[in-house]
Amino acid sequence: MSNIAQIIDQFKQEFELALAQEIKSEGSGSLLNAAHYSLMVGGKRIRPLLVKAAAQAVGVNNTSWLIPAVAIEMIHTYSLIHDDLPAMDDDDLRRGQATCHRQFGEALAILAGDGLQMKAISCIAEADRNLLSDVQKLQQISSLTKASGFSGMVAGQALDLDAEGKVLGLDEITNVHAKKTGALIVSAIEMGCYCQPNVSEDVLDKGRKFGQTIGLAFQVIDDILDIESSTEVLGKPQGADIEHKKSTFPALMGLAEAKVYAQKLYMESLEQLKGWPGDTTALKSIAEFVLSRNH
Repeated sequence: MSNIAQIIDQFKQEFELALAQEIKSEGSGSLLNAAHYSLMVGGKRIRPLLVKAAAQAVGVNNTSWLIPAVAIEMIHTYSLIHDDLPAMDDDDLRRGQATCHRQFGEALAILAGDGLQMKAISCIAEADRNLLSDVQKLQQISSLTKASGFSGMVAGQALDLDAEGKVLGLDEITNVHAKKTGALIVSAIEMGCYCQPNVSEDVLDKGRKFGQTIGLAFQVIDDILDIESSTEVLGKPQGADIEHKKSTFPALMGLAEAKVYAQKLYMESLEQLKGWPGDTTALKSIAEFVLSRNH
């Protein structure tokens, strides 16, 4: 088992239980079933893992990262539910399973996504004060909501929809994905850092730059896999970018050059991990995984 595979496996043993417990605490019924289905159907769990890895990198040695990690996965899952809707990307598969709206209908899918947004915020707000102070909770909530809203993920999705059928330049594509994909990855790093009271601005700045570069690299690899991989491996429809006439990095610069660009971003991300007070091993492994993943 590779280093990153061990890290992910160990992480999931603790994280998946907490994630399931948080959604089950809301009760049962069709709406909760839809939320639970999308939340627990699987996935790489990279964003919550980044929360823990960033916390370790600033010297945190308790489980104060766990609830913020749960919260960011809820926000990520809500975004996937809504992105898959007919009004958005109109996808039938997610993580190798039927998308939420195909399984439960559009209305419940929309409501499940809405509920996950609010649950994410309440998770942090109600976290144990022995692990996170009120100031830390506000820092994390501020980071997560900003990354999710009009200056982050939602704006990125709107830009992505508007760009369909258009030819974008490098700066324009980068802006779309800095918001749609990168903002939440940067927030994961920030939230992990905020698990350490009085974390330095220098480390926060390095963390944000690390998140920006691996977030962009993640999207470049996503675009490459949409060409080179298969629906079975991806767990979602292969060739969807072409079908939706989206501007992608390979379409702009060519497949070979896109791979070189992803490698360049990876090397830039490693530069940002110098001088941290804690263990950056997991952050380095995640950056390597982003570059080498096949789904």
